[in-house]
Amino acid sequence: MNLWQHYHMPKTVDEALARLREYDGRARVVGGGTDLILEMQQGRKPPVEAMVDVTAIPDITQIRVQDGMIEIGAGVTHTEIVKSEVVAQQATCLVESCGVIGGPQVRNVATLGGNVAHALPAADGTTALVVLDAEVEVARTDGRVWRPILRLFKGPGISAVDHSRELITRFRFPAGAPGTGSAFKRIMRPQGVALPILAGAVWVQIADRGLGAGAQEDWPAAIGECVVEEARICIGPVQPVPVRARQAEQALRGRSLADALDEVVAEAQAEFTPRTSKHRATAEYRVEMIEVLLRRALPLAVRRALTGEAVPEGVGLQ
Repeated sequence: MNLWQHYHMPKTVDEALARLREYDGRARVVGGGTDLILEMQQGRKPPVEAMVDVTAIPDITQIRVQDGMIEIGAGVTHTEIVKSEVVAQQATCLVESCGVIGGPQVRNVATLGGNVAHALPAADGTTALVVLDAEVEVARTDGRVWRPILRLFKGPGISAVDHSRELITRFRFPAGAPGTGSAFKRIMRPQGVALPILAGAVWVQIADRGLGAGAQEDWPAAIGECVVEEARICIGPVQPVPVRARQAEQALRGRSLADALDEVVAEAQAEFTPRTSKHRATAEYRVEMIEVLLRRALPLAVRRALTGEAVPEGVGLQ
């Protein structure tokens, strides 16, 4: 059975939208296709009359820095993000999340836009974008609009974007400023199953406490003493859509890790009720793993904020 009848590779966003309008709901946008085509082959998504491949559109396959914002096209691959020095320095958690998606062959073709478009609460790229406070540009026939990333999700695998008529074009988020840092960690099953038990991303902004190079002599103390002025935490999958750990964030603001970390962990564990999954782990185990994620990711993000050094960890090791 053919999964599609026609395959188009437009060169502009307007041309892509025109193709979608031509098929009036009978076409689908495709980037790398690493999820979509597999779902169609397995019968979880129906065949379509046409595929509109957006990877040849220059406007959505670039990484830019302008006006204090980092813009990443929806057609940028995970490999391109991992190789970007500016993203590694300014948005380290995004490089770490994109660097563990699939294997090298998948990362070479899978796109950030596709990761978000599938609207899965476990999507690694999405988890990082949430803590970076990202916005998403959606192109429609009546123009383009920027939306906060959390407004793009309606349920597991259910996007607020109509991929037969609309197109995710770009992501943008503030470039990292002095005193800010981020980190991403993921806990996998030891058997090598691709689905993570849990993943988490954090972003912090610390107060200027006069700590710097001299603090390297006693890292645990220096990190623990830093006062966290602002924090964003996202753990997934713990609910049907990606979410921030708002109560845990509030417990951390204005306090040091040494004073607040135990309470932050407790608030996050109380805030979320991940379900038991035969592919991931029991609900009880996954709640315990929330603590592991936060105790790994938060000190790392604070250390990066403290030093300004941001070397992604664990990238490309799968």
